[in-house]
Amino acid sequence: MSEALEDPFEEHRNLLFAVAYRMLGTAADAEDAVQDAWLRWSAADRSDVADPKAYLVRITSNVALDRLRSARAKRETYVGPWLPEPMLTSPDIAEDVERSESVSMAMLVVLETLSPLERAVFVLKEVFGYPFAEIAGALDRSEASVRQLGTRARKHVEARRPRFEARGAERQAATERFFEAVLGGDVNRLLEVLAPDVALWTDGGGKVKAARRIIHGADKISRWLSAVTGVSYAGVEAADMRMRRVNLNGEPALVVDGPAGPIGTVTVDLNDDGRIQTVYLVANPDKLSSVAEGRRLAM
Repeated sequence: MSEALEDPFEEHRNLLFAVAYRMLGTAADAEDAVQDAWLRWSAADRSDVADPKAYLVRITSNVALDRLRSARAKRETYVGPWLPEPMLTSPDIAEDVERSESVSMAMLVVLETLSPLERAVFVLKEVFGYPFAEIAGALDRSEASVRQLGTRARKHVEARRPRFEARGAERQAATERFFEAVLGGDVNRLLEVLAPDVALWTDGGGKVKAARRIIHGADKISRWLSAVTGVSYAGVEAADMRMRRVNLNGEPALVVDGPAGPIGTVTVDLNDDGRIQTVYLVANPDKLSSVAEGRRLAM
């Protein structure tokens, strides 16, 4: 067995990335956090490390927490709505409700509304199941304060998370109806699948043309989607675009490809009636690298 495979860091690298991605919302930031954790791990005196996995999660969580605090300031001046970076996932992940929900676009958007400490506690407790005592040690906080943070974060998330519980075939079918309506440019069909209070988030990051504010209302959104379908975008003519169905962040999604690679991704959330409640369109080229590389998130 090679030395790399024997190294606990390599053994737990996917876990560390999964923690960092949920805390930071972008693959690039998560990878940087994991790299920083590796540098600290390499320089550390490991003679007293009884549990390498716990030690590495602690390092990564703190690095990600520091990065999240600085990232928040940058996101305040972001051009237009900020969305997480989409990542490819395996289709069968949708059958694991907890794992798929924890990286869904909707959940990551909700996590953005938590304070950095609340987000760290929520991710470690609710997603990865670490006990409060371990989280307190990892974040250098008292167990009582961590419990308080966890309770506040959980209540906040529960009040804002999507209510539609269906997964698998039902979700796939509802999402497929939406995609077919969009690709067909049929306003009437779009109105049938969109909830009346549907919201459209378009993240261009100031790099490509996108709505600078969240668009609300089925009529406005159906007409906006119909208007942009079949026209040139991001320097790519409509005839050169290709749509492919994939699984992003644990959910069915569309990737719009140009000759040089992806120019956008579309994911949706459903309401209790199985209609589209939120549409997330990511077109910022800085957030399409993972999809372009075919990188899959190991949950």
